[in-house]
Amino acid sequence: MTVTYAELTQQILDYTEVSTDVLTSTRTNDFIEHVENRILREADLDVFKSHQSANLTADNAFLSLPGGTSPDPTSLATIRTVHIWPASGAAVRDFLEQRDISYMNEYWPNRTSTSTPKYWAWWDQNTIYLAPTPDSAYNVELGITRLPTRLSSSNTTSWLGDNAPKALLYGCLAEAFKFLKGPAEMLQLYEQSYQRAIQALMIEQTGRHRRDEYLHGELKLPMQSQKTKTIGE
Repeated sequence: MTVTYAELTQQILDYTEVSTDVLTSTRTNDFIEHVENRILREADLDVFKSHQSANLTADNAFLSLPGGTSPDPTSLATIRTVHIWPASGAAVRDFLEQRDISYMNEYWPNRTSTSTPKYWAWWDQNTIYLAPTPDSAYNVELGITRLPTRLSSSNTTSWLGDNAPKALLYGCLAEAFKFLKGPAEMLQLYEQSYQRAIQALMIEQTGRHRRDEYLHGELKLPMQSQKTKTIGE
């Protein structure tokens, strides 16, 4: 079962039994985008995880996004990991820990002083801030989560529409009943249905992980040899 943009918007209208005068396309589009973001936060799906490269320059504590081959901020949901290594010499990666700006300012108050970066923080939507300020050029590898491709009138199919249609539908119905101030029991029903759909999606992903591990020859459960008993033992 899959769902296109037109099918999903029609299902929302059918289940709520209201017209487009009440649930306009703008309103249903808001529902869909909100639920797409919610699924991304709650399911942590591998399909939206990626790695991107960027570069730090000496004496510059800031990395703008995008920069070089780093991700476009409009498609970036979050940064999960940051690794750096010298632009020349041994390519040994150092993991940078995430902190908030207050911690960074206390830890490294003088940005003109330089050393090997140890921490990073969000500076604004398009920029990350590093401390200490880089003492030389570094390569950067960002482990990121991308925003899902949005269902819309101009983009009628998506990965979520193909692989998580129930989560999309029930999540949108929960949003619609909140907006319409519908019966509490219906809101609860759709919220519970959404949660079951998310659980099924995550179980399916876990199953793929286990199959991949078996392909690599990893034994998941310890096997104990059993002594064969003979008659009389």
